[in-house]
Amino acid sequence: MRVVGYILIIIAVSLLTVNLYGLTQDLEPKNLNEQHLRFGEKDRLLDAQAFWLESIRKNKENDADYAERLTKAVAGRIAHVHWGRFPPDQFNQRVPVWENYLLYLAGLVSGIPEFERYHFASPTKAVERGVGLCGDASMLLSQLLDEAGISNQIVTIPGHVMVEATINDEKLLLDPDFGVVLNNSAMWYHKKPEQIVEYYYAAGYVDDGGVNIVLDGLKGDVQYWNGVAHFITKKYYFEKLSYIAIWALPVGLWLIGFFIVRRAK
Repeated sequence: MRVVGYILIIIAVSLLTVNLYGLTQDLEPKNLNEQHLRFGEKDRLLDAQAFWLESIRKNKENDADYAERLTKAVAGRIAHVHWGRFPPDQFNQRVPVWENYLLYLAGLVSGIPEFERYHFASPTKAVERGVGLCGDASMLLSQLLDEAGISNQIVTIPGHVMVEATINDEKLLLDPDFGVVLNNSAMWYHKKPEQIVEYYYAAGYVDDGGVNIVLDGLKGDVQYWNGVAHFITKKYYFEKLSYIAIWALPVGLWLIGFFIVRRAK
């Protein structure tokens, strides 16, 4: 039995060492440059520190102006790596083992694409890594709007995710993937999708396919989600629990191992 106790203690110490090493690491991918990004130089405008400074609400800034500025800030931070073109570990699409060994194992053995190339629910982790897709950007924006007390819902259409905010009984459709703010609801544009074109052209998305993704999507089904917990319920809570478990598990193993060793003596 004493051997079992020592094995548990060794496993516990190893996992704690991995966690402590992870505290010294940065999730932002190394060697990321324009050739890896879908929209080149337009795709990474803000580093993490600049983003958090930009996300601070200005004195006397109204809800609509803040929502628009925040939408553009999210677009400037979350870069579009060609999602399936590179190995998942190259740009931390799969959560690194030193960041969260449970999420890493889920990405390694589950066979579930959402874990192999992970989308963080945590705003802090999403900003730190700084790469993602429309869902990453929209989950980040939705939670920051929640913190600011601005009513919003996540909106999904075929092939794309956005956020719809309600401000003074008026709707704004926010696309943090491209940094575009539309002055009506998703359902309004569902009936008149061609009305979005001028907004995306003005943002510089003319020949790169950005506008077509939204245009085609708005012609399909529009679904609303009441925040991130509703949008990705199981994964949302699994992520939160996993960041507690990666510390609780080795502590528990160490206590059990220590008890076994003591008892064996």
